[in-house]
Amino acid sequence: MADPFKAPDSPRKKAQTYFTQSEQRDRLMRQEIEKERTASAAKTAKLRALRLAKEAADKEAADKLAADKAELKANAGPASKRTRG
Repeated sequence: MADPFKAPDSPRKKAQTYFTQSEQRDRLMRQEIEKERTASAAKTAKLRALRLAKEAADKEAADKLAADKAELKANAGPASKRTRG
């Protein structure tokens, strides 16, 4: 004969198994979300570094162009004036 005290334990065991599986799925989802966040943060950092490097290169090129223009203007200025004589 079956033990009458073990009968109520079966639904409890099923429920515990269900909740354990649910917790495992939740844990896996959290890990996956964390991986995606890490990948996104790495991508953002890489793009930011590239943007800053490009901005620095653009600024350097603009400064060089401005210096060249100033030098040409300084050199061409007095030579272009005509003297009447």
